[in-house]
Amino acid sequence: MSETPLLVRDVAEEALLARIFPLLPAAPTTIVGPGDDCAVVAAPDGRYVVSTDVLVEDRHFRRRWSSGYDVGWRAAVQNLADVVAMGSRPAALVVSLVMPGDLPVDWVTGLARGLAAACTPVGAAVVGGDLSGGDQVVVAVTVHGDLEGREPVLRSGARPGDVVAMAGTLGRSAAGLALLELGRPDPELADAYLRPDPPLAAGPLAADAGATAMMDVSDGLLRDAGRIARASGVRLDLTSAALDSDRAALADAARVAAAGGPVGAGGPGTVVAVEGAVEGADDWRVLTDDWVLAGGEDHALLATFPPGASMPAPFRAIGTVAASGGSPGVAVDGAPPRRRATGWDHFGE
Repeated sequence: MSETPLLVRDVAEEALLARIFPLLPAAPTTIVGPGDDCAVVAAPDGRYVVSTDVLVEDRHFRRRWSSGYDVGWRAAVQNLADVVAMGSRPAALVVSLVMPGDLPVDWVTGLARGLAAACTPVGAAVVGGDLSGGDQVVVAVTVHGDLEGREPVLRSGARPGDVVAMAGTLGRSAAGLALLELGRPDPELADAYLRPDPPLAAGPLAADAGATAMMDVSDGLLRDAGRIARASGVRLDLTSAALDSDRAALADAARVAAAGGPVGAGGPGTVVAVEGAVEGADDWRVLTDDWVLAGGEDHALLATFPPGASMPAPFRAIGTVAASGGSPGVAVDGAPPRRRATGWDHFGE
């Protein structure tokens, strides 16, 4: 007979925190960690990069797919990717958790373990946060990064003649989500959605190599490339053939999805079918393109480098920067992209 799980409502707040705190990672920059009114974190550079993001149950994840560990990992990675895309080193996270009383305590401690597993390799600490009751699980993370003397890499620095480059993979998270929605998950692609693993160390390396603009691809390549283009007043010309390896990695999954009926391109974390319904046996190729060009939450790093710059591994060239001609935007093989799926918009679906 299985043991009844201990629920959040059965545990006092301080007792729950006592289970969480020992699981959270520390770092040399942590002066005062969890347990006081505030944390105290050293800022050797004198500046801090700061960002925040949120995961909402049944909007960004479902508990029937996602363990607490998965959600902790994703919550950390999507924030860590933002700070490394500025050229900074992740330093500290503050995490707030809203949860219903019937949530198992093991789910909460799993979330803490997932946070720690994602943060420890990059030397980031979880230094505090807040707990609150609510009808669904919401995880809100604020992350701080240390520029270590570098200038921040902005979206607005791309210039004509620069090389467009990417580090990481595209489309795998979106494909994993689509197959989860269909009830036919592929283990590797589901893992790419549940626990994305972008090359976080490449962000500061790109800044050191002279990257002129950079951001993480959270809302789809076309949408995020367009953000760099508009901020910089340029056109990003992407080369379709440079993305062939990403398409090839998804071909089998796209065939499975196409055979299973309508399925979306899978915007970042969304748990409803979105753009790009599949109709017909050959539409797996179209779906593969949609995942690669518009699927989000792989958190690959998209950057531009001056011509002749030595790009650090694992960056690879995927296009060039051109003068905008008066209309900043993105082209694929020299033409405006004609996609059914154009990326994730939180309020556009």
